[in-house]
Amino acid sequence: MVHKLLGWLRRDVVLTVSLVLAAASCLAVPPSGAYWSYIDYDTLIILFCLMLIVEGLRRQNVFHAIAARVLSRVDTARGLAFTLIFLCFLSSMLITNDVALITFVPFGLMMMRMADMRERLTYTVALMTVAANLGSMLTPIGNPQNLYLFSLSGLSLPGFLALTGPFAAGAAVLLALCVFFGYRQSMLTIQVGKGEPLDRKSVGCYGALFLLCLLTVAGLIPHAVLLVLVILVLLWKDRTLFRQVDYSLILTFTFFFIFVGNMKQLEGLQVWISGAMAGRERLLGVLVSQVISNVPAAMLLSGYSSDIPALIVGTNLGGLGTLIASMASLISYKQLANQYPHKKKKYLAVFTLVNVAFLLILYWL
Repeated sequence: MVHKLLGWLRRDVVLTVSLVLAAASCLAVPPSGAYWSYIDYDTLIILFCLMLIVEGLRRQNVFHAIAARVLSRVDTARGLAFTLIFLCFLSSMLITNDVALITFVPFGLMMMRMADMRERLTYTVALMTVAANLGSMLTPIGNPQNLYLFSLSGLSLPGFLALTGPFAAGAAVLLALCVFFGYRQSMLTIQVGKGEPLDRKSVGCYGALFLLCLLTVAGLIPHAVLLVLVILVLLWKDRTLFRQVDYSLILTFTFFFIFVGNMKQLEGLQVWISGAMAGRERLLGVLVSQVISNVPAAMLLSGYSSDIPALIVGTNLGGLGTLIASMASLISYKQLANQYPHKKKKYLAVFTLVNVAFLLILYWL
């Protein structure tokens, strides 16, 4: 049992770091009942429910069915690239950047092979990854750090969209330009199989639960009510979904909540770091994300910032840059490396070049 636990911690570096930080902070602020008040239960509830519902939709092959229907209308290399990239961009706004890449990168690799476009694989996968990371920036449910920071910021849903909208729009324009100048208008013939018919009742059930999540984010349904409804429906519908939840992510959030909550109790440290961060939230969000990824960066920096909107922008843009700036980027890398191990070095070079270019342009937007 101990060996399994240690192996789990070794595989998930971010979880391990969050656990070590939480444990170390307990030495400065001994455990007490106040610890329970540190945790943002609303964020954890939304995160938990979304993971269950999106996994249910994925099992029903909803996302593949949508992709296949769209791609059946594509007949050029440029059109194929545009479709794959913007499938990631648009879908990540609702199903998170991780799920978008898990779903569409393997599908994209298959389509690129069928279209005999292997020479553009690294460029296409790099753009799909950038698209997922930037598309997810738009909405509060697009990625984990948005869920947390949206809850913390006190912004309304329209206010959040007004903050992130210009960056998402700028990203869409840059992606379109990359496609236009990066691919030829050569003709293709791709036969996309129809696949198994969708179970409309199941899709409708998961779709209704997803709508409840959106209404909860908008403040129209209490989080506790959402949690009870989702658990009861899925226990009846498919209880095996509960095995697919990324519990390590929920634990990571919990440990960071404890760490940040304890650090806030150290008044001298709080004043010093808050002063050092003042007016630099966007820059520090970008820089810290490059080293520890943007979800932990959002958790750590939020404890010392009074400008949460700037931190939202900084940690979202901070998902660009290094391969670990957004942990979702590792999904694409592993998918490509497993199928084309000889392209790993080329992919890293192309990925870094594309990410740095997008980061520099959007940071100064």
